[in-house]
Amino acid sequence: MRAIISGVGHYSPERKLTNKELEKMVDTNDEWITVRTGIKERAILDPEKGTSYMATRAAKMACDQAGVPPEEIELIILATITPDMMVPSAAAIVQKELGADHCWGYDLNGGCTGFIYALATGCQFIETGKYRNALLIGADKMSAIINYEDRNTCVIFGDAAGAVLLEPGADDARGIVDFDLHMDGVGVEYLNVLGGGSRHPATMDTVKKKMHYVYQDGKTVFKYAVKGMSTVSETLLRRNGLTGRDLDHLVPHQANFRIIDAVGKKLGLTPEQIVVNIEKYGNTTAATIPLAMSEAHQEHRFKKDDWILLTAFGAGFTWGSVLLKWAI
Repeated sequence: MRAIISGVGHYSPERKLTNKELEKMVDTNDEWITVRTGIKERAILDPEKGTSYMATRAAKMACDQAGVPPEEIELIILATITPDMMVPSAAAIVQKELGADHCWGYDLNGGCTGFIYALATGCQFIETGKYRNALLIGADKMSAIINYEDRNTCVIFGDAAGAVLLEPGADDARGIVDFDLHMDGVGVEYLNVLGGGSRHPATMDTVKKKMHYVYQDGKTVFKYAVKGMSTVSETLLRRNGLTGRDLDHLVPHQANFRIIDAVGKKLGLTPEQIVVNIEKYGNTTAATIPLAMSEAHQEHRFKKDDWILLTAFGAGFTWGSVLLKWAI
């Protein structure tokens, strides 16, 4: 028995921050951002709202589509690096807001690979028969940890949430077929938020030194991301007797269009096989893949029995891929 995705959902804030607006904030321009990242705009959540606000709305959409009321949800895994607060988990807030009174759950920090980690984890709970369903969410309010004076990061990130509901499939014809996950701590120095944890708790000094914002060595991350995503994807396809030609859709982490393009070429894919929406949302971290999946499904791009490969790379470094056959 395989776990299948029975519902998908997403949420993006109404407020958009365009490249033209960023031109007034930092030393950059629309052409520079577009050529180097593929991004034209990104959504920004209201300052008084937290990640759970977006996560709850994406989750509600996924539950509605699957026809599963929140009170029947048995597990929530929320992939995020921007929880509403240190304690309790954002998953607990989502549970309360959804009215999912009969489940447990937790937050998962896998950086931009967080949703891939959550999907692989949730799959195990379903396939063992322990639970009848699992709600998996990727959500991040990146605007809360971005320095809008740093053009290397502020042009890249946005806010959003995406969610899927996992349930047992009727047979092994469809669902989550395989996954491959990795981590290498060498990446800690190249992509991080130094302040706010137990090593550097929040103080006047950490705020003054801007330690609570994302730091990224873009060139190093780019190199590792292309290698990690392409290698793990090739491994997963080969292990299951497939090649890039057999794929109907690649849904990659939307970090940078040049990374997506490089991975697609290494896998021998055509542009039509690759789901890309980075131009509208930027890098929404753990939300990019479920957001792209939900949009593609709403647009009737996915068809039942399509081969779909998900792949991501993130802070840690973390990376991984999931292979599935679409079931809805």
